Amino acid sequence: MNLAREIRYKPYKEWKQTDIAQIKENMATSPWHAHFHIEPQTGLLNDPNGFSYFNGQYHLFYQNWPYGPAHGLKQWVHLVSDDLVHFKETGIKLLPDHTHDSHGAYSGSAYAFNDKLFLFYTGNVRDQEWVRHPLQVGAWMDKEGHIEKCKQVLIPKPRDVTEHFRDPQLFNYQGQLYALVGAQDLQEKGKIKLYKAPHKNPEKWVFLADLDFEHPASEYMIECPNLVFIDKKPVLIYCPQGLSKDQLAYDNIYPNVYQVFQSFDPEKGKLIGSSPIQNLDYGFEAYATQAFNTPKGDSLAVSWIGLPDIPYPTDHFDYQGALSLVKKLTVKDKQLYQYPVESLKNLRGQAEAFKTRTKSSNSYELELVVSGKEKADIILFANNQHKGFQISIDSQAGLLTIDRGASGIQYASQYETKRTCQIPNESVTLNIYVDQSIVEIFVNKGQKVLTSRFFPQNGESGIDLVSGQVSGYYYEMRY
Repeated sequence: MNLAREIRYKPYKEWKQTDIAQIKENMATSPWHAHFHIEPQTGLLNDPNGFSYFNGQYHLFYQNWPYGPAHGLKQWVHLVSDDLVHFKETGIKLLPDHTHDSHGAYSGSAYAFNDKLFLFYTGNVRDQEWVRHPLQVGAWMDKEGHIEKCKQVLIPKPRDVTEHFRDPQLFNYQGQLYALVGAQDLQEKGKIKLYKAPHKNPEKWVFLADLDFEHPASEYMIECPNLVFIDKKPVLIYCPQGLSKDQLAYDNIYPNVYQVFQSFDPEKGKLIGSSPIQNLDYGFEAYATQAFNTPKGDSLAVSWIGLPDIPYPTDHFDYQGALSLVKKLTVKDKQLYQYPVESLKNLRGQAEAFKTRTKSSNSYELELVVSGKEKADIILFANNQHKGFQISIDSQAGLLTIDRGASGIQYASQYETKRTCQIPNESVTLNIYVDQSIVEIFVNKGQKVLTSRFFPQNGESGIDLVSGQVSGYYYEMRY
């Protein structure tokens, strides 16, 4: 939604309670509210932030502008969870209320230190000429949820980068605390800056290197860099804006990608033994994925189901954005697998045999098998013309295609209406989660993932098996 800068950056204290009340009243009329995905209470939701484990619970924030479906004066909204499925907003917020984040609390991460959670984020500051001054700043949150911001800037903007310097990610490697920060150099090429915190003090940082990850910099900016360790193998997840399609085939405005490495040498700032760069998600909407290693060593990730610079049909109802299901990450044969956490199965209702349905709740899971050398076409959100969100599986050719161009509210059509990914030339399993306007497809238990929005109209809620032999189950999702 195009709103004037004066509106998007109006201080929170100048808004009235009636403004929020009107937004909530309009939001309530939306036909697309998710049942088991995180959505904003009001306004815009974009990047997941501060994903961590602290004080016996999982903590997660989302970036938010509460006054409409646009990018404006951002805050962080806090949620907690015991099972990574049910998340509850606490009312705690990281507000843009300091001289170091006067124009927005932008993306970042979190890490638990004893009895406090450290929040490391980008403070967006603009001067009178509207020039951006990005600052990497911090705050401490105690067990009661009280937030105290650090007085000093923790990492000032280096001289060799432009105003695009953001999204610090904290991680522990062999007992040492490090941070990655996404950047654009003065030649307008994407970089990742690597820092370490001596003596495990997150308020003191030393620059190590521009991260060498065996990747030619064709992109003009790298956002949301994450480094996690799976079976001791480093996995780098990031968003390279402007990445050359000679390096990777992708169709979305910006890709979200990963590389698996054999080892990490932090003192040299080098990731060693790279697999090819690969799409993290092959659907229409997945970006700003945030991942972290739990105290037990598991790797968990969550993504923004949305993309920058794209208007969405929910804009009409004064809100935009959702977060994906939480996914556990594993590596097999140098390929990243992403699959929903085991506790998600607790939402399943009674198993019913998969079949064509003229009507559904649009809140369900399908667990399906397509035999090898088989072709099949399935339509979700089907209408009475047998059109909707089409999934085409061709295990003989080794391709899976999704197409949202035949029905539903059309948007972002300049980026086409089909997405395709390769699948093995053998029997294929699909776990498909549908939540009102969200579709998450997991191929072969997370070997490939396709995350998308689809906005049905006029009661489009059928499930059609148009062709092929498909077996499996339908589960109503109970939230």
